[in-house]
Amino acid sequence: MDGKKYLVEKGKILKNNDNNYCVTNENLKTEERIDKAEKKDDEKSFTYTAVEIIGSGSFGVVYQATVSETNELVAIKKVFQDKRYKNRELQILKELNHPNVIKLRNHFYTKGENPQEVYLNCVMDYIPETLSKLIKNYYKAKTIMPALLVKVYSYQMLKALAYIHAVGICHRDIKPQNVLVNPTNQILKLCDFGSAKKLIKGEPNIAYICSRYYRAPELIFGATEYSNAIDVWSTGCVIAEMVTSQPLFPGESASDQLVEIIKILGTPSKIQILEMNPEYNEFKFPLIKPYLWTKIFKNKNMPDEFIDFISKLLVYEPNLRPKPLKALLHPFFDEIRNPNTKLPNGEPLPGELFIFTNEEINSDPKTIEKLIPNWFK
Repeated sequence: MDGKKYLVEKGKILKNNDNNYCVTNENLKTEERIDKAEKKDDEKSFTYTAVEIIGSGSFGVVYQATVSETNELVAIKKVFQDKRYKNRELQILKELNHPNVIKLRNHFYTKGENPQEVYLNCVMDYIPETLSKLIKNYYKAKTIMPALLVKVYSYQMLKALAYIHAVGICHRDIKPQNVLVNPTNQILKLCDFGSAKKLIKGEPNIAYICSRYYRAPELIFGATEYSNAIDVWSTGCVIAEMVTSQPLFPGESASDQLVEIIKILGTPSKIQILEMNPEYNEFKFPLIKPYLWTKIFKNKNMPDEFIDFISKLLVYEPNLRPKPLKALLHPFFDEIRNPNTKLPNGEPLPGELFIFTNEEINSDPKTIEKLIPNWFK
């Protein structure tokens, strides 16, 4: 990663050589600590060897690496620890445990060329593809993603949302680049919690959040007391993009983003604007009629239920967007609940589709009961 080998124990660098990172498996969750207490011989160091850079951005760099002791592939996200900004990602990752959410395996700190520079390295499962790459592949091939895959990916994204919202976390940056997919079994995992936050009612939040194309309209209207519904909007944008292979609202600036949304949803009424931001007081917008969803998705081989489904996710009023678990009840996903449904390659659907965590069950037990098909119970 920075050309050095680190042996790390309880966050302290003991020595360095060249090319690998060696760290102990520390700072685990409570239940994992119990396992370690029972299995003392499992408390060992792991050496990570960086293979290549697989992602980069304002957050830092993501490396593909190998675990020398097990020959496993992992991803290591290296992020500069800027003391001016609060970094919640590590604490949030430690709390998460869901089949459709990236799993933190380990973490350690390293120093940069300047001894004052500190970097957090988060070790996570390596997933070979992003949804963004898959969408681009379909676009380049001038083909359409199969409707069943759109359903399977959408279902897993909403399951991931249901879970993180149940534990009180809003992702705040859902986009195709932050959705990982294993193309062999079509299991999807939500990643990159660098912008995530636990939203507390009454506490203001920054409105300038989320990548522009996927930014909910209440954020564009400057709302600071928004809800988890911003994630539902972003997810709706990603689902639409799977079908069209292009961003649904490709705004060139924050203000132009609103123009792109208005082109499709029409001009929001004063009541709708106040639903998004009660403190907004400028209502001078040209009167634009809504564009028909059927025209947007014309010749995309999607069932009629898709139009109804996407039109419910992408509405101005945050409180009218469905909760993720409720969205999974939509007839659009009925094919997934059919025991005879197979993936396009003939393999079975991912086995975790109808397995829910305690957090999801406790958040809405009646809906969970409806989501589990009788043949699966």
